[in-house]
Amino acid sequence: MKTLRVDVAVIGAGTAGLAAYRAARARGARAAIVEAGPYGTTCARVGCMPSKLLIAAAEASHAIDAAPAFGVHVEGAKRIDGREVMGRVKRERDRFVGFVLKGVEGIPPEDRVVGRARFTGRDTLDVDGHTRIEAKSVVIATGSSPSVPALLKAAGDRLVVNDDVFSWDDLPASVVVFGPGVIGLELGQALARLGVRVAVLGRGGRVGPLTDPVVRDAFLAAISTELYVDPDAHVERVTRVGDEVEVAYRALDGSPRVERFSYLLAATGRRPNIDGLGLESLGIALDATGVPVHDTKTLRIDGTNIFIAGDAANDIPLLHEAADEGRIAGHNAADPAGTAPGHRRAPLSAIFTDPQVAIVGSGFAKLAPGTFEAGEVSFADQGRSRVILKNRGHLRVYADRATGRFLGAEMAGPAAEHIGHLLAWALANRMTVASMLEMPFYHPVVEEGLRTALRDLEAKLAVPRDLAA
Repeated sequence: MKTLRVDVAVIGAGTAGLAAYRAARARGARAAIVEAGPYGTTCARVGCMPSKLLIAAAEASHAIDAAPAFGVHVEGAKRIDGREVMGRVKRERDRFVGFVLKGVEGIPPEDRVVGRARFTGRDTLDVDGHTRIEAKSVVIATGSSPSVPALLKAAGDRLVVNDDVFSWDDLPASVVVFGPGVIGLELGQALARLGVRVAVLGRGGRVGPLTDPVVRDAFLAAISTELYVDPDAHVERVTRVGDEVEVAYRALDGSPRVERFSYLLAATGRRPNIDGLGLESLGIALDATGVPVHDTKTLRIDGTNIFIAGDAANDIPLLHEAADEGRIAGHNAADPAGTAPGHRRAPLSAIFTDPQVAIVGSGFAKLAPGTFEAGEVSFADQGRSRVILKNRGHLRVYADRATGRFLGAEMAGPAAEHIGHLLAWALANRMTVASMLEMPFYHPVVEEGLRTALRDLEAKLAVPRDLAA
C-alpha cells in the first residue's frame, strides 16, 4: 500500500468534487481527488443534459401536433423513430460528458486516485487497500443515487431509474412513472409526447416542488390534458407479468384499475451516497436522513475538519448549488480555520415541463402566515401567451406586508425558466415590488403577465410607494 500525504482529500469527482478540488488548489493547497466510478457528472451523464435532449425531441413532436390550431397542416401521418430519438440523445449526451472528461484530464495524474475511499480515522482514508491518504482536511462530495421503495422492486428487470432511460436504444410502448417530482414529470411528459403510453403515480399529493396550492392546481390541470397524473394514487400491487409490469391501483375517481406497462420508472427521489464511507466509526452526529450534521454556510461537519458538499450534503440538490457548495467546501478545507461562510445565491429552481415551473425563494409553504401578501395572474388570457398557444398556468408573487420587499414566487406557465431568473435577480438585490414595477416591460411579451401579478401585489400592500422605493 502506498501512502499519499495531502492538505485536502476530495472524495468524488462530480460537480461538487471538482469544484472543491479546484478551490483548494487555488488557495495553494496540495489536493487529491478520489473517484470510484466513471468520471463525468450526474448532470452530464444521466441528469440535466440528456433529459433536456429527450424533452427537445418531445417538443418537436408536440409542435407538429399543435400546428393545426394555427392553420398549419402537415400532410400524412407523423412518424416518430425511437431509435433515431435515442441515438441523438446518447450522441449529444456523450459530447457533454466529453467536456467534463477533458476537465478531469487537466488534473495532474498524481492528484487522481481511482477507487472507493473509506475513513480509517478523521484524517486518514483507505482507497481499496492500495492507497492510504493522510489529509489535514477531507471533502465528501460523493453525490447521490436513485432511491427505490421496496414495493416497486417486484417489477424485477422491468424496473428502471432515470439513469437507465438514457441507455435505451428505442422508445418503449408504455411506461408507468412512480413519483411526480422533477424527474418523473419531465420524463413522463416527454415520453408521452413521443408516443409512449404514460401514467404518473404519486403519493401524498405533492406535484414537483410546488407548495402554493393555486399554482399547483393550475399546473396539474394543464399537464393532465396530455397524460394521466395522480399525485396521491393508492397503489395496491406491483407484479412482474411476462415481459411487462402490472400495477393495481385506485384511479382519481376511486375506481379500481389494473394496467400493464413495458417498464416501471422509479422517480421516487435520490439518497446521498454516504454508505460505505465508514462515518459510523468517527463518532459523527447524523441527521434524520443519515447525513452528517454540518454548517450549511461553511459546509464543515460539526466538530471535525471534514466538509460535505453537493448532493451528498442533501441541502439543495441542484447543479449550480453543488458547484457553489464544492467551491465553499474546498476553500474552507484549504484554510486551517475553515470557517468562512460562503456566498449563497438566491434560491431558484425550475422544471422543464410544458407548462414550465419555476420557484424563486424558499417557496410559499415556508412563508410565515400573516406576514406577507400575494399577487397573481392567470396565463389563460395573457396576450403573448395566447398568441403562441401557451396560455396555461398561473403565477403568484409574494412580498413582505410591512416593507413591500419581494420575497419570492411560484409559477407554472410559459417562459418560467426566464421569468424565474428575473425574479431571482430581484430577490438577490432585495428589491421592493415598487422598484420592480419601475423596470421596463416590453410589449407584447410573456413578462407582461409578471407585471400584472406585481401590480396586483402592490395594490394589496399597505406600503406607500415613496417608502417602498
